Amino acid sequence: RHRRKGPRHRRRMGRDHSMKIYDDTICSLGEGPLWHPLRQQLYWFDIHGQAFHTREDGKTRSWHFEEDVSAAGWVDDTHLLMATETRLLRFNVETGAQEDIAPLEADNPETRSNDGRADPMGGFWIGTMAKHERTPSGTIYRYYKGEIRPLFEHITIPNAICFTPDKSQAYYCDTIDNLMKRVDLDADGWPTGDPEVWLDLSGKPFGADGAVIDANGNIWNAQWGGWRIAKYAPDGTFLDEVKINAAHTSCPAFGGENLTTLFCTTAGGRVTDEDRAKSSDHGKVFALETETKGQAEHQVLLS
Repeated sequence: RHRRKGPRHRRRMGRDHSMKIYDDTICSLGEGPLWHPLRQQLYWFDIHGQAFHTREDGKTRSWHFEEDVSAAGWVDDTHLLMATETRLLRFNVETGAQEDIAPLEADNPETRSNDGRADPMGGFWIGTMAKHERTPSGTIYRYYKGEIRPLFEHITIPNAICFTPDKSQAYYCDTIDNLMKRVDLDADGWPTGDPEVWLDLSGKPFGADGAVIDANGNIWNAQWGGWRIAKYAPDGTFLDEVKINAAHTSCPAFGGENLTTLFCTTAGGRVTDEDRAKSSDHGKVFALETETKGQAEHQVLLS
């Protein structure tokens, strides 16, 4: 009886659990959704649109920049550590004030930042990549208490940076080769040992993009070109999918009062005529109330 119940549940999830539109702002390249646990508020980026968005009092609030912006972690109730194409900065979400924290490949006009997330020890991981997306020119860095240090190099499109609930491991991928990797962390959050391939998605008709880990250790991976978020068990077993009415899902996040709302950014750019015929919602932010509890996003320690 129990074995029959499982497949029925998975089919029901696939049919009924499609995400609804949370915000209808169309982002060229939506990325970096962050649920601020103190403000109880979702923030997200449009990398190519050089914009940063949130919702306040039922309306969309936006900030615009003169360079690409991609990811952030929360510092306190009013400040974020934000990654742009040239720097990490402290950003005040009430006034818009900016303060430079550290340069990020500022001397290389060919690269920009991409996926990033705060780790459980208060560090902030951020990936860089070539703007043309064709060469392994990217690096994943970690900023921790005033120091920024390269961790992994020769990456084309860094994505899926996320951390296990027990704080012992980090995950990341290169969307180009579709290999999701895992690496052990020491007590201060620095990688120890060599990364290993955790999930091989090479040859799939989508690209492994941003990812988040829920409180049970399951990984939720947005899949570029896949019209979905896929859920995998800690051992890599495929568990479920959440359908999204946009071709290029880019990054999920858990939020809401109980951390049970699943959000996902998408991209409005690079959508084919065939995809546009299927949906007019590419580039919007989606949300779904789930029975899954996420992890609260970790606080970044600047010093």
